[in-house]
Amino acid sequence: MLKRKIEDSLLHWKNSQSKKALCIIGARQIGKSTTALEFAKKHYESWMILDFIESREARQIFEKAENTEAVLEGLKAMASVPLIPGKTLIILDEIQECPAARTFMKYLVQEGSYAYIETGSLLGVKIKEIHSLPVGFEEIVNMYPLDFEEFLWATGIQDSVVAYLENCYHKRIPVSAAVHEKILNYFRLYLVVGGMPEAVQSFVDQRDIQMVQQIQKRILDLYKLDIAQYTEPSNRLKVQDLFSSVPMQLNEKNPRFYLTSVNANAKLNRYESSLVWLIESGTILPSYSVTELKAPLLLNAKKSLFRLFMSDSGLLCAALGGGIQKKIIQRDSQANIGTILENLFADLLVANGFVLYYFNSKKTGELDFVVELEEEAALVEIKSGKDYRNHPALSRILSSQIWSGKTAVVFCMDPGSYDGPVQYLPWYMVMFFKNKEPDPLILDLDLLIPEID
Repeated sequence: MLKRKIEDSLLHWKNSQSKKALCIIGARQIGKSTTALEFAKKHYESWMILDFIESREARQIFEKAENTEAVLEGLKAMASVPLIPGKTLIILDEIQECPAARTFMKYLVQEGSYAYIETGSLLGVKIKEIHSLPVGFEEIVNMYPLDFEEFLWATGIQDSVVAYLENCYHKRIPVSAAVHEKILNYFRLYLVVGGMPEAVQSFVDQRDIQMVQQIQKRILDLYKLDIAQYTEPSNRLKVQDLFSSVPMQLNEKNPRFYLTSVNANAKLNRYESSLVWLIESGTILPSYSVTELKAPLLLNAKKSLFRLFMSDSGLLCAALGGGIQKKIIQRDSQANIGTILENLFADLLVANGFVLYYFNSKKTGELDFVVELEEEAALVEIKSGKDYRNHPALSRILSSQIWSGKTAVVFCMDPGSYDGPVQYLPWYMVMFFKNKEPDPLILDLDLLIPEID
C-alpha cells in the first residue's frame, strides 16, 4: 500500500468539529478510491463503499428515493455489515455517475448518523446534472498523482534522508555529493515513472520500465475513452485533438499553446469549452501568461495566452514514445529531457498548491514559471543541462526594474548554491518549495468600529 500525504487531510477532516462530507477530486487513476478505502479500514469500526460506475443498485438507492429516510434504508439494505451510527464511514465512489447522490448529501450530513467521503474524477464537467450542490455541507480536497517525496517513500528511501534534505533546504546549505547523486538518480527515475499509483507500484515490485510503460499507455487509452464517453458529440473531436496535441506542442521550441497547430482555422472561442473540459477533468494543467511580475498574479493574467502540460510526466513520456524512458535513464545526451522536466515541475508545483503562470516579453524573453510564494511573485526557472547558470530571461528581469520580489530560483543539478539574488537548487528540492501555513489573522473588532460621541 502506497503512503499518501492526503491521508493527513483525511484525518484532520475526521477529527474536525465541523462535520461535513469530504469530497476528494482529481484525475482518473490517481488513487482516490484506494486511499479512501484504506482510511476507512484504519479509522472506522464499520464502513461500506458504493461504486456508482459498477453498481446500478447503488445508483438506484438515490435515484428512486423520495427522502433521506428512504436513502438510509437503502444503504442499510445494501450493506454487508452493520452500519453503526457515529462509527461508520460510507464511501461514495465516482459520485459524478450519480448526481442524485450528491444532491442528497446535504440532507445526509444534516441527519448525521454516518460520515461520508465522496470521490470524483469528472465532477467539474458533470456539474450541470446536479440539481442542488451541497454548498456548506461538503469539504473539497484536491488529489494528484504521487509527488516526488511520496515516490521516495514508495521506493524505500529512509525518512532520515528526506529529513536531511529538508534541513539543507531550510538552512541553505549544499547537499553532500553522495546523497545528491543518489537522489538525482531517483528523480530521473521519477521523471519516467511518474506518479500514477499503478505505475509506481509496478516499478517498486518489478523494476520493469516496459511494464510501467504498458500501464501508462493503458491509462492514456482510458483518458481517451473518457473523452468519448463524457463529452458532447459536437465537442468530442475538438477535445480529442486538443488532448493529443499537448505532447507535440511541449516538444516545440516555443511551447506556448497555439490552436492553429490543432486546426489551421481554429479560434479560441470555438475551442474554449473543450479546453475547459480537459482542465476540469484533471488531465491537463494550464499555465497563463502574466503581464506584470507582482502579486496577485491573477489580476495580471491573460487567459488568451497559455501553456498546457500533461498532468503526469510518466504519461507524457508514454505519449511521446520513441524509447524516451530508456534514453533518460541511460542519460543519453540526445534525449530531450528539458520538455519532460518542465512538465514534471508543472505537476509538482500544482501539487504543492501553486497556480501556474509564466512571463514573456520582447525585452526579457520567456521565464518558465511565476508563482505566488509568501504573497510575492517568485521567479522559477528549470534547467536540464550543466549550463544552468546561463539563464538570459531571468538575468534580464533581475537587472531591470520590473520585479521587486525576494525569491528567484533555478532548479537544476547543482547541490545547492547562491549567486547574488539567485538560488540554485537541485531538482528534488521542489519537495519543500511551498507556502507556509498562514498564521491566524484575528481581528480586534473594537479597533475597527469607531467610537460614537
